[in-house]
Amino acid sequence: MDDDEQKKIADDFAEAVNMTPKQLEDWLDTDESKDVGQKDGGGESTGHASGRRIVKILRKKKADLTESDYAHMKKVSGYVSRHSSQRPSGDVTDTPWRYSLMNWGHDPKK
Repeated sequence: MDDDEQKKIADDFAEAVNMTPKQLEDWLDTDESKDVGQKDGGGESTGHASGRRIVKILRKKKADLTESDYAHMKKVSGYVSRHSSQRPSGDVTDTPWRYSLMNWGHDPKK
């Protein structure tokens, strides 16, 4: 992966993830966060696991990011883009749609 591709992925990720590591960590500790999303065999949801990984990525220095980190960043940007386009009508404050996005580091209410 060349520098231009890494920059594009990092820029898209920064646009998609609008929660700080602390905000995301605090959110991931809530029951609402743990109750949404597709579970892998009854355990943690895919989005919740992604959120924990996002916190680690956000706390890394750019020079320490791995190919795997960039691949996850790209996955996060794609998810946020796809899921955002499915916004339900009305107030989304207390909806599974918003909670799912927040697990992926994006609060649509910001």
